[in-house]
Amino acid sequence: MKKVLRKSLLFALVILSLSSCRKKAFDDFYGRPDGLADPIYQQLQAKGNFTNLLACIDKAGYKATLSGAGYYTMFAPNDAAFQAFFTSRGITSVAQLDSGTCSKIVTFALVYNAFSSTRLPDYQATAGWVTNNAFKRRTANYTGYYNDTTFAGQPVKALGSNRNPGFILGDNNNKYITYFMSNYMTAKGLGASDYNFFYPTSTYTGFNVGPAKVVTPDIVAENGFIHETDQVLLPFASLDQYLASNAQYKEFKKLYDKYMVSFILNADATNKYRLVTGLGDNIYIKSFTSGLAFSPNNENFVKLQDNDGQADGYTMMVPKNDKVLDYINTVLLEKYTSLDAVPPQVIVDFLNSHMWATTVWPSRFANSSNSQGEAPTFTNSNVIDKQVCSNGFFYGTDKVQEANVFRTVYGRAYLDPSYLLMTRALDQNLRYIITIPNVKYTVIMMSDQAIKARGFDFSTVQNAWSYVAPGTSAAPTYGNTPRDMLQRILAQHIVKTPNGELDNLAGSGIIETLNGEYIKWNNGAFSSAGTIDSNYVVTTSGFKTSFNGRVYYANNLLINSTTTLGNNIKKLGTATTSPFYYFYQYLSNATIFNPTTGDITGVLLGNFHTAFIPNKAAIEQAVIDGYLPGTVAGSVVTPNFAPTVFADKVKVNNFILYHLIVKNTVVPGDGKSGTFETLYKNSLGDPGNLYVTNPSSSSLIVRDNNSRNSNVIVANSNNLADRCVIHLIDNYLKY
Repeated sequence: MKKVLRKSLLFALVILSLSSCRKKAFDDFYGRPDGLADPIYQQLQAKGNFTNLLACIDKAGYKATLSGAGYYTMFAPNDAAFQAFFTSRGITSVAQLDSGTCSKIVTFALVYNAFSSTRLPDYQATAGWVTNNAFKRRTANYTGYYNDTTFAGQPVKALGSNRNPGFILGDNNNKYITYFMSNYMTAKGLGASDYNFFYPTSTYTGFNVGPAKVVTPDIVAENGFIHETDQVLLPFASLDQYLASNAQYKEFKKLYDKYMVSFILNADATNKYRLVTGLGDNIYIKSFTSGLAFSPNNENFVKLQDNDGQADGYTMMVPKNDKVLDYINTVLLEKYTSLDAVPPQVIVDFLNSHMWATTVWPSRFANSSNSQGEAPTFTNSNVIDKQVCSNGFFYGTDKVQEANVFRTVYGRAYLDPSYLLMTRALDQNLRYIITIPNVKYTVIMMSDQAIKARGFDFSTVQNAWSYVAPGTSAAPTYGNTPRDMLQRILAQHIVKTPNGELDNLAGSGIIETLNGEYIKWNNGAFSSAGTIDSNYVVTTSGFKTSFNGRVYYANNLLINSTTTLGNNIKKLGTATTSPFYYFYQYLSNATIFNPTTGDITGVLLGNFHTAFIPNKAAIEQAVIDGYLPGTVAGSVVTPNFAPTVFADKVKVNNFILYHLIVKNTVVPGDGKSGTFETLYKNSLGDPGNLYVTNPSSSSLIVRDNNSRNSNVIVANSNNLADRCVIHLIDNYLKY
């Protein structure tokens, strides 16, 4: 029996020994290393100068979180920072702070994921780290459910948008904390002045968090990093929150609240709220219209990547109340009775002109572009208030941003209810051309009344332009054809005038419009090829000067011609006394001319042409030189306008075609010179060219392939046709 007992004891000792060995091996491999730093909470305890922060952590209920596993960065204010904080609030200890304030201090100082000071300047992109491209990190702080009021005065329990626009349940819309580190600042060409612009009483050290400086970076903890700071920070307001908190911007905010904000009932958020709180409130999402550059209450930037808020944010430049009201009354409401009456897009454009969908640093004002692609129309000296917000930079200003859609010639139609159709037509193709502020234009205004009188209108039912020929009772035509017809007319009302060429309408002249067609003016009245055909002129009743040009208010439209080039030459050359008569007589009998339609072979619809018509003496010289059929008896020249011989018919055709430039219109003084292709082609199919010298509005010289010059007779020239100009010249052109 004793022998058995001894064996059992020996076996037990062996087992115990083996178990001890296994446990030691397990602990050696999986146990907490002896040299591992304590978690954040215990590290703060060990340092001895974070007693107030620890008390805040306890009161906020974050002791367990910061004592256990995790991956955090803590911007930790020391006890000296808390003493200054207490003094600023007239208290003496954390005991006098409520748990909500303690929670704000702790959660805003607590950043998700552990970042050393060498990693904080880097952007945590989806594809990997981007060096020196970040200046913010997402914190544990968020607003959550809050009390708000609709513009109509209805109290609501709300959540902020967390997308632009929109809302995704489960995204807490966490705030970001902004820091200023030398690596990032240097890489971006920024410096102390950018920091001190926001924090003039703080010292830039190359590692600042808001107004605070980091006094001890990179305190390593088991569950992250601690960066000791010299100030207590409460959560930064979002752009939306700061705008609401400052009464000197209430007029600007009112535009959002009345026209851009909707409180949208969200069933999922409501159910979640009721489950968590046991309360019966409905939850509404404060949503900004999709037309805005961004939602000012969105803390997530664009969220194209999960962390893109690390590398960028938003900027708002908001004018104070008196400047907003003055601009509204003098500019936006010059032709309207109230903001309720203006097109909603006007308010969107006004607000967007003050919104930058990126971060604008103080030293980069002049190089920045707002959401409309425009640089600020003011400088840093106009900034009266500056704030680093949780989702961007806020600049309060004593000057309104003058949006191009309002200050340019486009604004004269856009902000006038009498020109809604013209504005709609401009928006299709030309808005972004005539709103370029450094390019000068003259615009002849097209009122709704004048557009409708010409048979055009826009159907909101069909969502399309319509046309009915004036004076008829035909059913309207809808779609692209009326749209394109009106676009052509519209372009004839816009002229690029870099030197103010139409600032004085005294006298007369001709000028090229935006679509390459020409219009003429004479003592304040305008005409086009179509108005000449219809025997009327467009008179003006006044003008307005804008930042990039001038507009004239007119009584009618400058319409295009529907008459062919051949018929316009006929009109000029029918009278036997006309200097165009001889040329037209050859044309009327030429095999390339259709006397019924007035079409000339090779003159294609929609192409630009210039006709150089030799006068009577030049035609007679062409007969003498054998370039046109006819007889010469001494000094008597008799043209053969209707030859029957094939070779003579070819002569006539070639002669006519060589006097017609294709694809271009040229008038004296328009600056066009050089080589131009004609409709004539030689036996090899190569086009014949003409060479134009264009020194002034009183002179234009055409040289042919034989180096012979012909002069445009200006007094009989600049005759307008359908995308064509007809000139009289004093010599013929040899092909």
